[in-house]
Amino acid sequence: MTKKHLNIMNIANKIFPFLLLVWFSLMSLDIHAQDAKAGKATFRSKCGSCHDVSLKSKMTGPALEGVIDRWSAIGDFQGKSGEEWLKTWILNWNDPVKAGLPYAIKMKDFDPSMMTVFTGQITDEEMANLLAYMKDPSSGSAKTDAASGAANSDVNKSSGFLGLNSSSAYSIFFIGLILVLLIALYYLGRYRNLIEKVKNNQKEDGSIDAFDLEDKPITDIFKKHSFKKSLLFLAILALVFVIGRNAINLGRQQGYQPKQPIKYSHELHAGKNKIDCQYCHYTAADGKHSNIPSVSTCMNCHKAVKSGPKYGESEIAKIYEAVGWDPESKTYSKPQKPVEWVRIHNLPDHVYFNHAQHVNAGKVECQTCHGPIEEMEEVYQYAPLSMGWCINCHRNYEVNFVENSYYKTYASYHEEMKKGNRTKVTVQDIGGAECQKCHY
Repeated sequence: MTKKHLNIMNIANKIFPFLLLVWFSLMSLDIHAQDAKAGKATFRSKCGSCHDVSLKSKMTGPALEGVIDRWSAIGDFQGKSGEEWLKTWILNWNDPVKAGLPYAIKMKDFDPSMMTVFTGQITDEEMANLLAYMKDPSSGSAKTDAASGAANSDVNKSSGFLGLNSSSAYSIFFIGLILVLLIALYYLGRYRNLIEKVKNNQKEDGSIDAFDLEDKPITDIFKKHSFKKSLLFLAILALVFVIGRNAINLGRQQGYQPKQPIKYSHELHAGKNKIDCQYCHYTAADGKHSNIPSVSTCMNCHKAVKSGPKYGESEIAKIYEAVGWDPESKTYSKPQKPVEWVRIHNLPDHVYFNHAQHVNAGKVECQTCHGPIEEMEEVYQYAPLSMGWCINCHRNYEVNFVENSYYKTYASYHEEMKKGNRTKVTVQDIGGAECQKCHY
């Protein structure tokens, strides 16, 4: 046995316990990269329908610019810092209110609308990313008016090894650590038999009989059947994971932003000009589907408005062409051409969704599902529209139960509310999580 082999054995024996220590330390700690881009995606999906980051914009909830500084300024309360209380508030605003936190009690009266409860819906990593984005909103991705929808590439998209988010420093470090451990495992397996041979040749006085290493080759760990079986099992497991993940994502297109035949700015019409959503999408309150507005609706305004502040006359001319309008003679004297709009939101055929039920009975704002539509130059799919996303909303969304005649048949719940035995009724309480509600 040579001195070289003994040195390798000593190094391997010293490195392996250290690697194990690092491994278990990482498993016991909540280490995550504070990624502002990922935080912006979380902000859009969880907060954007009621909050803006800019103090210049007024929405249902307060603007979140400087919110961390405001909460930090309250100092410690019951052994928790202001920022820790902010995290608690985001997950469930009721908890700091019940704890008697003065700032939380003040904030709960900001608007009559109750903030959504996100308990179990925001992971620790998402919380860290969300706070990172709110600390510095400019470090997020560009606005949604970038060409070809590139600005929305940060919305619910993952990439990298087995679907892990490649922008996460933790994920990259985690994969690197696995590779280091595999290399260590290779060398330890290679010299495991050598250690046994040293023990077998050790005399009572501690000395070791010399033996020829070349005459007694060590079986390579990669040639062992046990290793091959383990590798095959891991490969099958990874394949099943990838197939399952991709199968779940079939048909989902969060962030989808196709080019439309006519450039229509929701930011201008719904945002700046304050046109109500249901003026154009008038069937949302009356039917299962929300209609694509006809160009005749556009003509209600654009018979008079012939030029826009951003695209001039070019896009409005396309409307005239579609309806056969001659702006010179002010008559419908030309042949009509249908506008081939590209559909953005599309649910599977086996899923039942009724716009009128949500708009009338649920009193759900359009932004809850479609995001800050009044800020979108070009519309994109804001929410994942997955089953889990819908069910989580049903679990937490509190219906306007007392003053809504739609729910007058729920006599037992009304009685419980009067007695004080119940403080709220969620969509799940009235059957919103039953399979038959959404599936035929």
